[in-house]
Amino acid sequence: MRSSNPVLSRPDTWQAEPAQQAPYGQPGQGQYAPYAPPGQPYGYTDANAQQFQPQAPAAGRMTIDDVITKTAITLGTVVAVAAVTFMFLPTALLTPIWIVSGLVAFGVVLMVSFRRRINPGFVLAYAAVEGLFLGAVSKAFEYMYPGIVMPAVVGTFVAAGMTLAVYKLFRIRVTSKFRKMVLIGTMAYAGVLLINFILSFFGLAFIQAGQLTVFALIASAIGVGLAVFNLILDFDFIEQGVAMGAPASESWRGAFGLTVTMVWLYIELLRLLSYFRR
Repeated sequence: MRSSNPVLSRPDTWQAEPAQQAPYGQPGQGQYAPYAPPGQPYGYTDANAQQFQPQAPAAGRMTIDDVITKTAITLGTVVAVAAVTFMFLPTALLTPIWIVSGLVAFGVVLMVSFRRRINPGFVLAYAAVEGLFLGAVSKAFEYMYPGIVMPAVVGTFVAAGMTLAVYKLFRIRVTSKFRKMVLIGTMAYAGVLLINFILSFFGLAFIQAGQLTVFALIASAIGVGLAVFNLILDFDFIEQGVAMGAPASESWRGAFGLTVTMVWLYIELLRLLSYFRR
């Protein structure tokens, strides 16, 4: 089987490198080491002194294992902060924490997305703020609809796992047209949610949790579908990055994209489940 790792895909990966001829006067294969200077052990050379000096680390490449590790760190931070918030945040602070952390997380997402180079500090900061947001949202939904959080959490990971399985088994190809359609749909959906959020302050929101309407149901179905399509884009980005030998720092970008999409999918499932709880 051909590996997707660009290093292992090379035909000469497992072949030994040919022996190099050492210059005259230096120890090589079949040669004796020169006499050492006075006070130095036999076989001493300048290379021995340089061997134990600190070397500048070489820039690594993006790998699947690296992306998995960083995604686990990012999602773990989100879950840990959300769990602490869910257990200890007073009910009276749910709404202000919900609004403030949501706006801050959205700002951090824009900051990370438009930066040319990924900053791990920003990614972990986003994970902490997003955990605060998810903890407040989950506690509010759990207060209104007891037992709703756990099915939403399980549904999120099941949906992500099934999307990855379908992506790999059917070898879905992400074209530029597909990517453009998903991007336009996501931006349009985000605009609708932003308008709905502003109207909610005046009691005019057309999408509200717990109120099952045709429009709300269609909107949630579209949201879940867009989240799944964005997962496919995330998987394609990671696969292409590994195949092209992207820098190791791009593993943080892949982990960041997966975390943002997973959080979005969880919120959509949480809201969708709330429509059927009344």
